[in-house]
Amino acid sequence: MMDFAGKVALVTGASRGIGAGIARVLGRAGVQVALHCASRRPEAERVAAEAAPKRSAVFQADLMAEDGAAALWRAALAWRGHIDILINNAGIYEPAPVLEGDDDAWRTAWRRALQVNLVAAAELSRHAVRHFVPRGGGIIVNVASRAAFRGDAMDYANYAASKGGMIALTRTHARAHAGQGVLVYAVAPGFVRTEMAEHSFRHGIDEAAVQAEIPMGDIAPVGDVANVVAFLASGLAPHATGTTVDVNGASYVR
Repeated sequence: MMDFAGKVALVTGASRGIGAGIARVLGRAGVQVALHCASRRPEAERVAAEAAPKRSAVFQADLMAEDGAAALWRAALAWRGHIDILINNAGIYEPAPVLEGDDDAWRTAWRRALQVNLVAAAELSRHAVRHFVPRGGGIIVNVASRAAFRGDAMDYANYAASKGGMIALTRTHARAHAGQGVLVYAVAPGFVRTEMAEHSFRHGIDEAAVQAEIPMGDIAPVGDVANVVAFLASGLAPHATGTTVDVNGASYVR
């Protein structure tokens, strides 16, 4: 049922984890995929080759830089001359300890989380909307988190706050631009079996405790998230614009 003929998608944070999974699913469905990476270009190139070797390209950009998001958009847009789908997936999950550490480190961790997880996504969304409206529409899918609704561990409040902002961004764009054919969705995963999750488990987060609170009994595979994103990106559910889809094994049910 999904028809992606001629469609171009920009996927941020596509060198690994959820972003790589999304790029693979979209590429195999026929999408021309612009994969963004911050620094892991060889990994992104491998994902591109697996997803759609003749219909993909890698674009490196630092979303922490002042012009990073704008430069990424310009480069990806020039590749095929248009973009139909924006997947805001890039994110960082770094602690900002409350009861220990110095103030400068805490402020830096907050600024980094907000810049990469929210401000860059907002800037890319702005460019996307300005491109989509004259063309009669387009689709944005924002990868948020269950932390936007249930919160997170105190030392990761910066991450939860950035993802909460992404939900508000999603709903605001959806309400503002539905009449212009721009569809905007969010996906809110719980823990997903990615490199980022494995790093967290090695640095203080109890994997057994995480699994114990998931009624399905295990952490979600990347494919579960990627498949939901692909469906939303297909445009088959336009009246669901503004919706957030939870992918967390019923560990948090709203």
